[in-house]
Amino acid sequence: MAKKNEASAKQKDLSVSTTKGADSFASESEALFVGIDLGTSSSVIAASNGVREVVPSFVGFPKDNIAEELLGTEPLFGDAALRHRLSVELIRPLAKGVIQETKGGENINLKAAQLLVKHLLHLARPKPGQPVYGVIGAPARASISSKRILVDAARGILNAVMICSEPFSVAYGLGILDRALIIDIGAGTTDLCRLHGTLPTDEDQITFDVAGDYVDQEFAKAIRAKHPDVQFTINMVKAIKEQNGFVADSADKILVKFPVKGRPQEIDVTNELRAACRTIVPPTIDAIAELIASYDPEFQEELRNNVILAGGGSQMIGLPKLIEQGMKELGGGKVRRVEEPVFAGANGALKMAKRMPKNFWQILA
Repeated sequence: MAKKNEASAKQKDLSVSTTKGADSFASESEALFVGIDLGTSSSVIAASNGVREVVPSFVGFPKDNIAEELLGTEPLFGDAALRHRLSVELIRPLAKGVIQETKGGENINLKAAQLLVKHLLHLARPKPGQPVYGVIGAPARASISSKRILVDAARGILNAVMICSEPFSVAYGLGILDRALIIDIGAGTTDLCRLHGTLPTDEDQITFDVAGDYVDQEFAKAIRAKHPDVQFTINMVKAIKEQNGFVADSADKILVKFPVKGRPQEIDVTNELRAACRTIVPPTIDAIAELIASYDPEFQEELRNNVILAGGGSQMIGLPKLIEQGMKELGGGKVRRVEEPVFAGANGALKMAKRMPKNFWQILA
């Protein structure tokens, strides 16, 4: 079931802000502006100097002295962390779309998230001593405390930060701020945000947990049920989905090789992959229906006909058409996919960073 944002309805997307220190802002020519999409699966940065990078959201800490001798003492990020996952403590700091809190002791997820932000900023190549101002995308239902944890993740790394919902940053980047419905399908969450020409409130946003990770788990369960002897990891299943994910009735066969007792064996996973990918559609239709039903009735038709998909999960073949089919019971609708599903959130966050007034920023340094 879709859930409304848990934060107070008065807490708007860009409201993690303060005027403290606003006069200390550097000029646009002096500062580096960045848009960051901290995702469960991948994190993306887009910078005003033209740099754009994608990093899998994994941080690896060497397990012991032998691992340090092999890899060095510094943490590994992204593909490097995954490649050496047997030698490192592998942390996925943004499980389920937000930095997970821990009770007592050091919050390893927060530490990993801070290091990931620092790594992304390193990839953006700021000049020595250059002020860096960043907008970070958060899931639509992120609570006030979760947003503050994101601020903490940026503390000591960015000079000023602003938190906004991921689907709103997509909309802002596209310049579509009225009578549109953005659906951002990530790994941890699927986020919906309707636009009506002002900052969206909690009533305009819905998040649910049926997203990329859920699809991976369903795909893995289906393969195990049909082929109990094959050996695979969730990362192998995820890679197959990301390369071949589809929801259409007809498709070429998806044949993959998995080891069986150490020997590669080719199996057909077409039906299992299709069924797993389709699990996203029913809760998406329910959430669309809820947001349309509570919209101004004069503009509901326009909203139905301006549904936009973003995020890595939006790339599944046939998804816009299947959602349109599900919307027939709502009176019909039109669904399209953004041109750059992976970068759309970071692009919008960067655009926002360049344009938002000083009083919207949280000054960190």
